[in-house]
This record gives sequence, C-alpha cells and structure tokens, in this order.
Amino acid sequence: MSALVAFEAAARHVGFKSAAHELNVTPAAISHQVKALEAELRCPLFHRHHRGVELTETGAYLLVALQRGFEAIAEAVDQLRQHSKRASVTIRVTTAVSSLWLTPKLAQFWKSHGDISVAQIVSDTNDSAADCDLSLHYGDMSSDSGTCNILFHDHIMALGSPRFAEAHKVKRVEDLANLSLIHHEAPESGWTDWPDWLRALGYTGPLRNSHRVNNYVIALQAAEDDMGAVLGWAGLARSYLDAGRLVPLLPDMVETKEDFYVKLHPHASDRARLVYDWLLGTS
Repeated sequence: MSALVAFEAAARHVGFKSAAHELNVTPAAISHQVKALEAELRCPLFHRHHRGVELTETGAYLLVALQRGFEAIAEAVDQLRQHSKRASVTIRVTTAVSSLWLTPKLAQFWKSHGDISVAQIVSDTNDSAADCDLSLHYGDMSSDSGTCNILFHDHIMALGSPRFAEAHKVKRVEDLANLSLIHHEAPESGWTDWPDWLRALGYTGPLRNSHRVNNYVIALQAAEDDMGAVLGWAGLARSYLDAGRLVPLLPDMVETKEDFYVKLHPHASDRARLVYDWLLGTS
C-alpha cells in the first residue's frame, strides 16, 4: 500500500521531488517505493530521463485505477464520518415544549437508554425540520404523509400564582376580564389566546391591556411572579401545577384546538425509531 501511495503521488505530480514533499519523505524514498512496485509488477511505470520522469502507458493505466479507488475510499470515509456525526438522535422542538415537556422526558429516557445520545434543535420559528430525525409539532398533522402520531391532547385553564389567586377572588369567567392578563403571542400558529379562550366560555367583552410576551416559558414565569393570570396548557404546565407554583383560578377549562405530535423523518435511524416509540409509549 505504501508503494501504491508513493506511486500515485509521483504520477500525479509527474515528479519524485514534489511527491516526496507531499508525503514528507525524501525523493530517494519515493524512488525506492516506485522501483519496488515496478519489480512487483514486472513492468516500468515511468520513463526516466535527465529532465525528470513521465508515465508509461502502464503507469497511466495504474494511476487512473488508483485514483478511482482512492476516491471511493475517501467517499466511504466521508460517509462514515457523517454517520458518526449523526450518531446522536436529533429532535427539533419549540422552546416551550423542550423546557416543559421533552427535556424532563429525556431525563427518564437516559436512565434506561444511556448509550443513546439525544440532541435537541430548539427553535420557535417555522424552519425546515429536514436536518433532524424527529420533530415535535402543535397542530393538525392528520394529513401528513410521513410517520407521525399524537403525543397528547391538552386542555387549557386560567392559572395564577397562589398569592395572585388569594388577592383576586375569581368566581366567574367575566371576573378575569378585569384582571391583569399575560398574553402569549406565539410565532407558531394554532395557539389559543385569551380572547379565544374566553369566547369559548361565553365571554366576548373587553379585556384589560396587559402584559405581552413571545415565549411561553416566560409567560409562566411572569405568572409565578404575580404579574397576572396566564393560560395554562395543563400538559405543558404540569410541573408548575404539581409543585403548587401556579394554581387554577377557575375550574373551567377549554380543550385545545390542536394536538401535540411527534414526527419520524424518512432518514431516521433505528435509534431514532426507538426514541420515537418510547415517547409515544410514555406520553
């Protein structure tokens, strides 16, 4: 193999000196390797003259064959490197779903599948999800042609901190209209806002001009800091509810218009399929 490498470099450069510089050896070493290869093949690969060397017909034939072989090897190595880079399972997900639902789930997953690395691509924009193995969506994916399934269906409640709930006794839906409300202005479509939620419960009157944020985690944090009432997707806000950091202001709730889905992309590996099945089994 070392003789073939030496020959390929010498043939490509049409000279032993340049080949030696490339391979970090002496020109004599290149010449020795080429002579050994010529002896093995029992035919000359170069015409040698005082100005330098030039390939024989046999040498040119061997160079083409070697270059094809080296290109195939390089392509295989590159594919293996790319596969290594993709050894982890990648999941595209929004900030809210990552922080409030997926990351706690993955903490459980790693306890039983510590050999599988899972990387999250967190984005609140509608970028293409082609660069991932799995993607989580809120919306209607029933007509999607790919492999996808419902993770969970949710319902929405009016939530506030315990202090806020104590200070503002809410007895009817109409009472919320006079309170400070935290509006989540989501870049992604389909999220229910305060007017939608109140309208579903029969109230269509005016609302106070209150706080507006574009991140659902920040909206929950603002509510925990007593800034106002927030709409709580029970499945996403479960940790806040279980810990008593937020409490329902009313027993009334509205079913979400859409569902939370997980999609398995076509190029996904067997490891990604395992994560996909695991998420469905624990949702």
